[in-house]
Amino acid sequence: MNPEEKLAELGLTLPEVVAPLAAYVPAVRSGDHVYTSGQLPIVDGKLVRTGKVGAEVTVDEGRDLARICALNALAALKSQVGDLSAIKRIVKVVVFVASTPDFTAQPQVGNGASELLRDVLGDAGVHARSAVGVAVLPLDAPVEVELIAEV
Repeated sequence: MNPEEKLAELGLTLPEVVAPLAAYVPAVRSGDHVYTSGQLPIVDGKLVRTGKVGAEVTVDEGRDLARICALNALAALKSQVGDLSAIKRIVKVVVFVASTPDFTAQPQVGNGASELLRDVLGDAGVHARSAVGVAVLPLDAPVEVELIAEV
């Protein structure tokens, strides 16, 4: 089953590429790699949620938001390669979690992105990852995800 069929099986559709918020592009291809810019949990042009994980946002909500970010990253990736089947491997994922100073479950939030990539791409979606707590993200988003893919 190809990645597009897998998305459909999961009840998901790849969104349009989220327009940049500033002076950058959503993704860049360099040789056999595509680097995405940080993707926020934006659906239909609107940020789904604001706030800090550990305060206004729960771990489960953060995980769901990270999943949306990863779906947006796949859309940005597809814009560079034309077909998700061109992905040989997701090499690295970085998950930024805007969280309270005492919050330490960033890896659990990041699982939303990692599990989506694995579920859509199979073994090619299994990757190295960092999940980092930060004070604030653009637009007061709770989560931001970027990735590097080999194509």
